[in-house]
Amino acid sequence: MNIRLYIDPETAQPHIFRHGVREHEVEEVLARPMEDRSGREGSRVAIGRTRSGRYLRIIYVPDSRSNGVFIITAYDLKGKPLAAFKRRMRRKPK
Repeated sequence: MNIRLYIDPETAQPHIFRHGVREHEVEEVLARPMEDRSGREGSRVAIGRTRSGRYLRIIYVPDSRSNGVFIITAYDLKGKPLAAFKRRMRRKPK
């Protein structure tokens, strides 16, 4: 999968770095998301767990330019949103 990242104009670095997320972690989650649903304004929201055990929420849009995805942001899922996600996963039929 071809992945492009939003570059923060202030730092000239990928925006995900501000949240302590690395590119390989985004790739891990997108390769096997536990949840992938519609977001706002044509975006998608993927939630999954990295190999190291972090739960991440990734906001992205399909990228027609590169036949892949364009990552807007990614950050740790924690607190109440993480608890709600885990409840949804327990209820999900297998």
